[in-house]
Amino acid sequence: MLIYRPDGGVAQPPAQLAPSPAVLAGRRIGILDNQKPNANVLLGQLAERLADRTGANVVRTETKNAATACEDQVLGLLTEEVDVILTGTAD
Repeated sequence: MLIYRPDGGVAQPPAQLAPSPAVLAGRRIGILDNQKPNANVLLGQLAERLADRTGANVVRTETKNAATACEDQVLGLLTEEVDVILTGTAD
């Protein structure tokens, strides 16, 4: 049995986001599609418009199940191959 003290926090502090690049020109954009309805359409169009406006390039699209965390292998690929990741759509 676990007993949690009512006077102290038990959660881990939230992870900090990586800083956004100041300029996107020449940067590589990746998409992490969570497979929710129309997520691929929204993220794809957003990535293309962002690339057109900034001079960045859309270089990789990966998918994950919305109900689970992204696999380490997929995160590793994205970490190596892209500078900016677009993700996070909801129903």
